[in-house]
Amino acid sequence: MAEKAVKPTEEKLKPKLFSVMKNYSKEQLIKDIIAGIIVAIIALPLSIALALASGVGPEQGLYTAIIAGFIVSFLGGSRVQIAGPTAAFATTVAGIVASEGMDGLAISAIMAGILLIIMGFCRFGALIKYIPGTITTGFTFGIAVTILLGQVKDFLGLTYDKAVMKEALGFDSPIETVEKVRAIGYFIDTINWQAVMIGGVSLIILILWPKKLEKIPASLIAVIVCSAIVKFSGLKVNTIGDLYQISNSLPKFTMPEVTFTRVRALIPNAFTIAVLAAVESLLSCVVADGMVGSKHRSNMELIAQGTANIGSAFFGGIPATGAIARTAANVKNGGRTPISGMVHSVVLVVILVLLMPYASLIPMPTIAAILFIVAYNMCGWRNIRNTVKTAPKSDIAVLFVTLILTVVFDLVVAIGVGMVMAALLFMKRMADVTEAHAWVDVDDEDTDPDNILLKKIPQNTRVFEINGPMFFAATDKYKYVLSDENIDVLCIRMRNVPAIDATGVEALMRIVKRCERHNVKVVFSHVNEQPMKVMTKAGFIEKVGRENFCDHIDTALIRAENIEKEILSKRA
Repeated sequence: MAEKAVKPTEEKLKPKLFSVMKNYSKEQLIKDIIAGIIVAIIALPLSIALALASGVGPEQGLYTAIIAGFIVSFLGGSRVQIAGPTAAFATTVAGIVASEGMDGLAISAIMAGILLIIMGFCRFGALIKYIPGTITTGFTFGIAVTILLGQVKDFLGLTYDKAVMKEALGFDSPIETVEKVRAIGYFIDTINWQAVMIGGVSLIILILWPKKLEKIPASLIAVIVCSAIVKFSGLKVNTIGDLYQISNSLPKFTMPEVTFTRVRALIPNAFTIAVLAAVESLLSCVVADGMVGSKHRSNMELIAQGTANIGSAFFGGIPATGAIARTAANVKNGGRTPISGMVHSVVLVVILVLLMPYASLIPMPTIAAILFIVAYNMCGWRNIRNTVKTAPKSDIAVLFVTLILTVVFDLVVAIGVGMVMAALLFMKRMADVTEAHAWVDVDDEDTDPDNILLKKIPQNTRVFEINGPMFFAATDKYKYVLSDENIDVLCIRMRNVPAIDATGVEALMRIVKRCERHNVKVVFSHVNEQPMKVMTKAGFIEKVGRENFCDHIDTALIRAENIEKEILSKRA
């Protein structure tokens, strides 16, 4: 008979640390310590590079990784999440610092933290799914573009004359991406080929560093090698020490000057930070869940992220969120509990005190090269390529509008316009497939000739019926489709699915792949016109096999019975 939805139990507001410690072992402690040390080594150059890209001092990147990283591990809803400064915040933070100063950034981060905590206690964690994948893909690629353009100056070793820039371009310090592009074009004749050489060497190391040595991060090797080259060769290349004051002091509590006028002016910045922190951290948790076979607590994670951002702001740090790359490194190196994230923070404290003065030797082109790789890794160009090839035109339009607005304006505008576009286009899609027609009362199940309860279902077949449109906000409803793995055929009935979008197709693809892992064949029944067009364009029909798409439930059940006969004959 047809599968029935199981109502999920309400999520606990309890840090994951307190749950996993019940069965903690000495062996896991050793693995967590090793993973924490390796992640700290990876986080060191990244935290410095992302701090500089954010327009703050290098030590403030470590402050963020230390304070926010520890709090998220201690209070978070994930077993393995590693938090700290991330590329997603770099351009937003740089803009706030340039216009509002560090006090303005601290106030924005504190307000964002309060918003995140409220979201967590109000159990808004599940609502993040209402931000379509096309919007997150668009603004993520846009952020990558802005990071890359922001580092061209240091990679090429360009020299900006503020007086000349003010007279010729109308600004003395480029903040917006368009201003940075204009400044690069105007001062391109000041290129420093020695800086380009160091940047090139850094890129070669970052790209060609062998994977079998991945426990020693390529970024750290690039920093050490290129710092040594500049130090002992006498090349005229700017280093961190030439542009910034280096401090190895521990983070100190600071209270920003708060006024009502300033708070009101900074609300858009706080909203941007809160949305980014929520989206990035929960995406990272989802990725981590797939790697360790766990399930995170999304609302507890939001509370932890909010607390971490408040703590980071009070101790001189910048906004933080879950870092997918560092979280993945944690898992790959044996980390399975929040202890590894806490160890990572403690190790960074030691590095800050003992090794931070040597950061003054790091060449700026090397920092730029590291951020080029970060931008490439986060841009998700493959997702954009697949979306362009397979998604409906409305999804493609939302993606590119969000991308362009992120680069030309900012994230507040991009997310706002993207959400409005997605909502309007979705309503149009629903209107296109809605119809009014006469119908008969079928409250009595026996009066519906197509009711699945009246059908003879083969022994090892399960039938699942989807009702309503499959779109980005509904994908979590299909997770239990293959709850019973001891079957041979899964029949998915779609007579009441009027429309589907790219995210819905992805959800079906995940179901099919999961079935393949368990040697379960999938048969579809009564796929309507619009879903069939989208699934055909996405290559889903070829993936499943056109013979497994049936026009009626009776035909689908006959197909399922034939598949079972084939399986039984092979087993015999």
